[in-house]
Amino acid sequence: MKRQGDVMARRAGLVELAEAAGVSLSTVDRCLNGREQVSATARARILAAAVRLGHPAALRLGVSTPATLPEVRFGVVLHKQGQEFYKAFADELKRAVAQLQGVRGRLVLEFAASQAPSEMAGMLRSMAGRCDVLAATAVNHPEVTSAVEYLKSQNLRVFSLLSDFGQGLRAGYLGLNNLKVGRTAGWITSLAAKGPGKVLLYVGGHRFHGHELRETGFRSYLREMAPQIEVLETVVNLETRALTYETTLAALNRHADLRGVFVTGGGMEGAIAALRGARAPGEVVLCVSELTPDSRAGLVEGLVTMVTATPLEKLCSELFQHMVTTVQQEGQVPDIGQIFLAPNLHFPESI
Repeated sequence: MKRQGDVMARRAGLVELAEAAGVSLSTVDRCLNGREQVSATARARILAAAVRLGHPAALRLGVSTPATLPEVRFGVVLHKQGQEFYKAFADELKRAVAQLQGVRGRLVLEFAASQAPSEMAGMLRSMAGRCDVLAATAVNHPEVTSAVEYLKSQNLRVFSLLSDFGQGLRAGYLGLNNLKVGRTAGWITSLAAKGPGKVLLYVGGHRFHGHELRETGFRSYLREMAPQIEVLETVVNLETRALTYETTLAALNRHADLRGVFVTGGGMEGAIAALRGARAPGEVVLCVSELTPDSRAGLVEGLVTMVTATPLEKLCSELFQHMVTTVQQEGQVPDIGQIFLAPNLHFPESI
């Protein structure tokens, strides 16, 4: 025989569920016990409320509550927490984890303060035991590769993001086709340049595989299709706006025929500021990466010619799908290779 306290507790739980669903207690009772037909709308509202509350009624309706779902700890290591792009990236990661179905996702997010391979390698190693699967933006360096190899030996698979690293050891790459990004920048530069002359090219560092590919694509396109445009010696800007500003301003003063600037990674704010004070809008072609408040303003002013942006929502959605599969199959999933996402291209007239 059921005790009176158990019955009262069950009734109280159903009252709470009915209130949350916005239906009567009798409707909840009919839905759970199948005594009479309940409309699809009412059933959906009751189910949504049960899942939201973690109410055991969700199980009776065929859906697992958050408390009963398996937890997956998603480790992610990004660069430069203060940059607008990485802020947007972090926000999208949090949204994507919250929207996951079938698991309780927990995001373990860390930021590297510098590009130093030793720092990134140390941060990757420190994630062992703190997450079930890992993804990172990192330079392509032997120290980083060694860290990925170590983590793989600990059954912690690593995905590379935006710029590839640890090839042959990592679980896969997700990002843009950086060679094509460089060729596209070369193409738009050749179309928009005001006659023959020189162009300036920035990379964040020589160990960023993605930046190297963008440089290769840019140079190869101009060499083949626009030989009248000379690409100056590549400048390492460490993805900082101050260094980019100073070197761009110096190049503008030194080369009267400077026709373009291509910033393959971060630091574009410095190039925009330098052009704003030294050249008229459209006089120098400027190609940059990622749509931020600064690059958007540059497009509106006519200072920025093209922005190549990563579709973060798509990237995060695909990333977590592959991460979940890797965890569920206990790391035995084969390397997914390189997954290239179509970039979002922005021009002054598209803003």
